[in-house]
Amino acid sequence: MMQTLRDLASRMADGGQLPEIFEYAFLTNALVAALIVGPLLGGLGTLVVVKRQAFFSEAVGHGALTGVAIGILLGEPATAPYASLFSFCLVFALLLHWIKSRTRVPYDALVGVFLAFAIALGAALLLYVAKQVNVHILENVLFGSILTVQDSDIILLGVIALITLLLAMVFGNNALIASLSPELAQVQGINTRLYDYAFVLLIALVTVASVKIIGAVLVGALLLIPATIARILSGSFRRFFYTAIAISTLSCVLGILLPMTQALPIPSGAAIVLIACGFFLTALLSRSLRSLL
Repeated sequence: MMQTLRDLASRMADGGQLPEIFEYAFLTNALVAALIVGPLLGGLGTLVVVKRQAFFSEAVGHGALTGVAIGILLGEPATAPYASLFSFCLVFALLLHWIKSRTRVPYDALVGVFLAFAIALGAALLLYVAKQVNVHILENVLFGSILTVQDSDIILLGVIALITLLLAMVFGNNALIASLSPELAQVQGINTRLYDYAFVLLIALVTVASVKIIGAVLVGALLLIPATIARILSGSFRRFFYTAIAISTLSCVLGILLPMTQALPIPSGAAIVLIACGFFLTALLSRSLRSLL
């Protein structure tokens, strides 16, 4: 299927129906990945904002640093150390959430401790790993690169997106109630703890699957920023949800296309997040101007 899309894009570029840059197969790969990861991060980001777990998602994203280093040390491919990435991020997220329910330490302080641990351990291991592999490969994993997106990465994204969609269709209403009003959820017999753990697992899975596009360091930002913008602009949850998806997807697409045209000659992950930040500033200014008028 991906080969068919690449061939179609190449023919349309040759015929002048698409810009010449679409002759490159890796650009088609990156755009398909962006059209999957954009809605995925945008939709999940709405729950991150509602549940006030932005700091948690950032911690899991930085935990991917350690997962990358461990994978390379264990002999996994430097461009796709998925087994260690998934394993470490899942254990990291579940352990953090488990300790949260068994300690009186404030949640933000606990997340800060885990975040510091993940960054320190990841930095220590990466310094050692950098002697064994090309440092540019590590930069691609940490900060994202459209050049490294392969069919296997797109398949992984697609599977996780499909799982997330199915879970949302079956359990979406209960998950929303558990997020907005845990007390009401308990009255209705909804197991809020189960939904909390499921949400933690989804954050970890989506973070790992998005590393190639956004980068391990920046993926938490795209979970947060589009949803925050949508919260500013929206008056209902439905509009909040779809606006977050639209902004996240648009940021991903523009963040991939603009570096290719040299309009923004920086890594794709950084471009995506900077564009999302631009949307955030625009939304703030627009809201401020409307309040003055």
